Amino acid sequence: MRIFKNLRALITSGAGIVVGMPDADSDPNPTRLFQAWFKAARKSGLYLPEAMTVATASPEGRPSARMVLLKHADEEGFVFFTNYGSRKASELEANPYASLLFHWPILQRQVRVEGRVVRVSREESADYYHSRPRGSQIGAWASKQSSELDARETLERRVQEFEGQFGEGDVPLPDHWGGYRIIPDRMEFWQGRPFRLHDRIIFERNHPDAAWETHRLYP
Repeated sequence: MRIFKNLRALITSGAGIVVGMPDADSDPNPTRLFQAWFKAARKSGLYLPEAMTVATASPEGRPSARMVLLKHADEEGFVFFTNYGSRKASELEANPYASLLFHWPILQRQVRVEGRVVRVSREESADYYHSRPRGSQIGAWASKQSSELDARETLERRVQEFEGQFGEGDVPLPDHWGGYRIIPDRMEFWQGRPFRLHDRIIFERNHPDAAWETHRLYP
């Protein structure tokens, strides 16, 4: 299976470089463009095309970034899940704005997303949580994410303890675990072109219900 994915990646490598992107005003909805690019990335053979960088900042403006997995994207925003005790969650609770970056090198494409962040509903978190493998559900209980860990054995012991606690029954959603939704007010699409004369199209709005304004940027 991996061989076929590698072949697919080779065939699609650099797709879009020659043709570039349409004019900035050809479609005023960046969600449709993102969905088209994401679909192309999934077909390209790229490993984990849903991987994205999430950048947050403390109230003092100190930035931090890490890779997470996109779980859902639509007109309402971009959703990922995490431990609410993690560093990223602590920073989002204090400063509820974030930036996302998708990088699909096979296609020479990037998408940058900026916006306000809100927690998803507990029902939405529960639906996703119970779709995860049982081991991942147990792990959400066992891990005190971003807290200091004295030894690997301590984590493994906590996993065994929660496995014993829940037995063969359902593993409930922890109160300290759930999702965030980034509601974008700025999205930039970057397409690699020859001689570094890349295409950059930006979409901006000042309110979630406002119309998007769009224009090109110099590379």
